[in-house]
Amino acid sequence: MQKRMAAEFLGTFWLTFGGCGAAVLAAAFPALGIGFTGVALAFGLTVLTMAYAVGPISGAHFNPAVTVGLWAGGRVPSAFIVPYVISQVAGAIVAAGVLYLIATGKPGFEMAGFASNGYGPLSPGQYSLTAALTIEVVATFFFLVIIMGATAPGAPGGFAPIAIGLALTLIHLISIPVTNTSVNPARSTGPAIFAGGAYLGQLWLFWLAPLIGALVGGVIARALGDAPSSADKPHIAAAEAGD
Repeated sequence: MQKRMAAEFLGTFWLTFGGCGAAVLAAAFPALGIGFTGVALAFGLTVLTMAYAVGPISGAHFNPAVTVGLWAGGRVPSAFIVPYVISQVAGAIVAAGVLYLIATGKPGFEMAGFASNGYGPLSPGQYSLTAALTIEVVATFFFLVIIMGATAPGAPGGFAPIAIGLALTLIHLISIPVTNTSVNPARSTGPAIFAGGAYLGQLWLFWLAPLIGALVGGVIARALGDAPSSADKPHIAAAEAGD
């Protein structure tokens, strides 16, 4: 379990540092900013790369909602939930701290939202609470269905990280204007701690909505005939029981 927790810490660190770092440092860089598309791709690439790197160790969840959803889908035992979530949240907070250290090294740096998620006045497009709740639930639901399907025995071996990384990219392309895209409570927690204030006050939604979507997604995927991940897969979505 210690190795699994270390893998989840590193994977979530990379996801938060790479994805949120792209948003904070590169999205609007003068003349060469990568914009929403670049940020979406950055989040997808973090999952894809670390899934190959540590997937065989922990299952490469990097997301409390994914862990809970896979538990609902029968992929992981309940004993994994608490240690995985602790490792994921810790990785995101440390990554946000490192990102803050880098970002504040630029003269005139302004904190703003620090890649945090929000609704209403804190939404990039000023979308309502209802809109934010809906898109986060729906996006996380489909993320879990894709994860479960991409790692099922009938799926092509070795390609699951690609499908999952592209799914996360697509989710960001759709939802960045609405909530700045969460679908991951850990990723939301790290930046919100540094942004503080109203962003921390809205953090509850970015735990609640992804967890609801993931639970429903895991249950539905299992009901559709999902089976445990096969041994030839990189175990993106499923960690074997035991230490």
